[in-house]
Amino acid sequence: MDQKTKILLVEDDPNFGSVLKNYLELNDYEVNLSTDGNAGYEQFVSRNYDICILDVMMPRKDGFTLAREIREKDEFVPIIFLTAKTMKEDMLTGFKSGADDYITKPFDSEVLLFKLKAILKRSADKSHDPSQKEFIIGKYHFNFDHRTISTGTESQKLSPKEADLLRMLCLFRNELLPRQKALKEIWGDDNYFNARSMDVFITKLRKYLKSDPSLDIINIHGKGFRLVDNAVRTP
Repeated sequence: MDQKTKILLVEDDPNFGSVLKNYLELNDYEVNLSTDGNAGYEQFVSRNYDICILDVMMPRKDGFTLAREIREKDEFVPIIFLTAKTMKEDMLTGFKSGADDYITKPFDSEVLLFKLKAILKRSADKSHDPSQKEFIIGKYHFNFDHRTISTGTESQKLSPKEADLLRMLCLFRNELLPRQKALKEIWGDDNYFNARSMDVFITKLRKYLKSDPSLDIINIHGKGFRLVDNAVRTP
């Protein structure tokens, strides 16, 4: 069963927030609701989210500040602002804070769903960018060109195939990497012997990453592997 898309919703109006949360859940999203900026940030750093929906005018910490703090932790997670402020200057501030979109209240809920799907699709396409060569996974920095994974104090050199396989897992982070895709792109053929070889390399990668409990490489029987990264990612 596919995992639901996880949304962090930060909205200081508890009634509106509850209604929007329920609406999104009815449309098969998993939603965590926070009612102020500080609580929203605590929620964000506690787990991975696929997208954030932030109110702008909030007590304790406004949405623009929260977005900038989120961007310091994760360069790529999509952010949508919800706000009653319609001034051009406010919209520019929102986009400069790292927003992917800016929706003014009141809004059509179907428009929000459309925007969510469009932004998530762009985000997924970006996450599989074949040109990406550097990744943060858990506490590790993985440099594909140098074939190293490091923590700042320690560095592990990878073999060419280890680096190729880890890069594909990173490109599909928290998603299924199909076994056949990895075998054909790295080994050139998805035959039985290459499949056994890949299993050995998966075991080696697990060993390299074992000191970070937020990371795991899960075998999805008969389908492939998933690099599960439960850490906050810093670019």
